[in-house]
Amino acid sequence: MHNIMIIIISTFAIATLLNIILKKFGVPTIIGYIFTGVVITALFGLEHTSDEIEHIAEFGIVFLMFTIGLEFSIAHLKSMKEEVFVNGLLQVTLSSLIFFVIIHIIIGIDIKSSIIIASAISLSSTAIVLKVLNESDKINTEFGKKALGILLFQDIAVIPILLMVDIFTNSNQSISTLLFYTLINAIIALSIMFIFGKYIVERFLKISSSSNEIYIASILLIVLASSYLAHTLGFSYSLGAFIAGMTIAETKYKHQIEADLIPFRDLLLGLFFITIGMGIDINIVVNNILLILLLVVVIMGIKASIIYFIIIFKSYPRIAFKSALSLSQIGEFSLVILSIASGYSLVDNNIVQILIPSIVISMIFTPFILNHLPDIADMVIKEDPLEIEVCSRGYSNHIIVCGYSATGKSIVKKLKKRKIPYIIIEHNIKLVEQAKRANKNIIFGNATQVSLLEKLDIKKASSVIIAMENFKKINMVIDTVKSISSDIDVIAKVINKKEAKLLEEYNLKHIVNRSDIMSELLLEEALSCKL
Repeated sequence: MHNIMIIIISTFAIATLLNIILKKFGVPTIIGYIFTGVVITALFGLEHTSDEIEHIAEFGIVFLMFTIGLEFSIAHLKSMKEEVFVNGLLQVTLSSLIFFVIIHIIIGIDIKSSIIIASAISLSSTAIVLKVLNESDKINTEFGKKALGILLFQDIAVIPILLMVDIFTNSNQSISTLLFYTLINAIIALSIMFIFGKYIVERFLKISSSSNEIYIASILLIVLASSYLAHTLGFSYSLGAFIAGMTIAETKYKHQIEADLIPFRDLLLGLFFITIGMGIDINIVVNNILLILLLVVVIMGIKASIIYFIIIFKSYPRIAFKSALSLSQIGEFSLVILSIASGYSLVDNNIVQILIPSIVISMIFTPFILNHLPDIADMVIKEDPLEIEVCSRGYSNHIIVCGYSATGKSIVKKLKKRKIPYIIIEHNIKLVEQAKRANKNIIFGNATQVSLLEKLDIKKASSVIIAMENFKKINMVIDTVKSISSDIDVIAKVINKKEAKLLEEYNLKHIVNRSDIMSELLLEEALSCKL
């Protein structure tokens, strides 16, 4: 019996030292944690992790799904519907189908195992890709947006894939019976969470925010209670956490909660990946290293090709190429799915032992690929003149214009005439291209993203003008701006008095009512006999 304290201290020491070393080479901490598990197993001769540790480690995925859910407001999904629901759906469907054909028909693995493996390896690494793109200021580029959209759909797809694994384990019941009870339980879970989210959660968080300790405890209570409710109704803990995140995404506490939960999420995720490393059999890896490397090349090549051909139809070749390379790896949720399936004996353990190192190696390659994307793209495809990237440019006393429709164009024209510094944020790539050709200072991006606004030095801006047509988007932008600082001067355009009334709660200094302006202009024209 090993001294548990020595194992714990050794784990922390090895994880810390490994990640310090790997960080210098741009390797993400996920890989350091997996290697830690491998080293700890070899060092102490451990055969496997305990069930208790594995259950605790699973909550790293729970908190990851919760923080992902925070980004899934309905309005956010609507604004990226093509990237998420068209590109994402095509990518997951085509990848799963092609890999299933290869695994089942060509290699000859049984149907259930083939479906699970194909679904798992169709997923990419949300944790690594988004982390690197955020750190390198690439998340707001066109290819970054395409990658984000597909990753968001993949995160949604995890839920039915895990549900499918649950269905496969219940072999005593027919598929139709399982689906019926699953649907009933889903309606119950969603109804409870919707009612709780709409009528209780914001008030509950407001009351608990008087004390930081109570506030954090309240957030943990919401996450864990939602996870347990989903688990009780036959779903995964992760699904409950994801829905809880979506519920809170509609409240003003979204950004603060995300920041507060990151330490819990990262710590438990680290433990999860350590348990993955502890499950790797080094002998199998050494004996099959050439097969593993071949799998990495083949899988990444197939995934990149599929993504490229999905995106190329509505984008530039270089953007499609960079998006494809960004998502060519296999992700952390693939490890989760394969680990669960292996535990239920749905996938042969020897196959899992080959796949896990393949996934880890593809994840190791990812930071190097992402950090050298421009160089790799230069070797293959000529640079697109309209490929736009955002980085902080030291703005000060400038005006941020959100939206470049007719109103935005008129505002920018006047700002340029008066030589007032400005920067436009526009979500429509065609309008961005149009403005770029006219030498306007514009960037492609989503004005509801805090990171983007901070890169544009919003706190140093003289004001933010929201020149959008969609009232819901106007609300979202105001929420985001006010979450950064309540002192930022925001000017919003509305089309009638009803919308103006709804914005009064924000205490904005300026709300421009287009109908009032038009009435005054028409009256002036009439009185001056110009009509």
